[in-house]
Amino acid sequence: MISVGVDVSKGKSTVCVMKPYGEIVLKPFEVQHTESELSELEKMLRKLDGEVRLVMEATGVYHLPLLTYFLERGYFVSVINPYAMRKYAKDNSIRGAKTDKLDSIVIANYGIEKWYKLQNYDKDEAIYAELKLLGRRYRFYMELHIKALQELTHMLDYTMPGLKTKFNSWDEKNNKDKLSDFVERFWHYDLIIGMSRDDFVVAYCEWAKEKKYQKSQSKAEEIYELASNGIPTLSSSTPSTKMLVQEAISVLRAIDDTLNTILTRMKELAKSLPEYSTVRAMGGVGDVLAPKLIAEIGDIRKLHSAKALIAVAGIDPPPYESGQFVGSNRRITKRGSSTLRKVGYEVMRVLKSHPEPEDNAVYNYILKKEAEGKTKKHAKIAGLNKFLRIYYARVSEVYK
Repeated sequence: MISVGVDVSKGKSTVCVMKPYGEIVLKPFEVQHTESELSELEKMLRKLDGEVRLVMEATGVYHLPLLTYFLERGYFVSVINPYAMRKYAKDNSIRGAKTDKLDSIVIANYGIEKWYKLQNYDKDEAIYAELKLLGRRYRFYMELHIKALQELTHMLDYTMPGLKTKFNSWDEKNNKDKLSDFVERFWHYDLIIGMSRDDFVVAYCEWAKEKKYQKSQSKAEEIYELASNGIPTLSSSTPSTKMLVQEAISVLRAIDDTLNTILTRMKELAKSLPEYSTVRAMGGVGDVLAPKLIAEIGDIRKLHSAKALIAVAGIDPPPYESGQFVGSNRRITKRGSSTLRKVGYEVMRVLKSHPEPEDNAVYNYILKKEAEGKTKKHAKIAGLNKFLRIYYARVSEVYK
């Protein structure tokens, strides 16, 4: 029984090797995350007499080189939740001192004490980890998408005021952007009113056919009317006008292509997990939201109850009581994942904006809360609470 405690930091780790009863086999020492130094560490571990288990905290991406290296060589590696490790360290420290060397000793000791409860890192954990990383990158690029769309809209306020309301922008489902496609072809109102109404209607329908959009004569006439009455404040004859509009489109498309690539990979990974079909079948969840949900919630087997999942989302109201007073009108804690709350709220929005689904328990619950006088937002949060309870029950059943 040999516990290898690893305190991970950026580019290096502090390692302590311990046996039962606090016997330190190798005093804490530093290891760089390079092939040569990790190879030397493995040689040391191979010489030890007994079962070796490596224990480390999950640290975003910093622990991945070490994790990958030893998993590929068949070692038992347990990745511990940082909160659980922090709580253990607090309960086992009198003076509260904290250094990398002391942390590695604490982690090694944790491995000894929890030896029979340690879980080996498996391939599903790698899938969940990749999904979560992709989900966070998706959110980052979505923020860039919003800024890029605002920039394009700003340019259109100069060249084609009012046009933005006539088209939808990027669609996550098919990676098409009708607004950008149209503006790429007709980048200024002058190009539209330079034609007769009938000629523009023909040109619009030809463009729609080429781009595989629905041909609509009435839509073309609306746009022509808008162009005829619009007042552009940036002339089409200004040399930089077309360039600025086209560059705004180019930036937006590059970001959208990145978003689509990330989402495609998330779908591939999510479909390889046993719970995908169960999650996909839930009301309000589609091909886009299913992988996002799974990415943020992760492995449901790591959560002991539905309450724990609700706490992860940060939508659990904190208890508040003093003496005879018991608070009942409480706000949610927001101490969990803001991304999970955002995705969950989007599920509730989709659920309410469509006809009643076959899986209607959450849908009817939201209606009930609205009938009780709750605001639409509060009713959706209550619905999300119920949705996560159902999610926990159904996905847990998959793994039984």
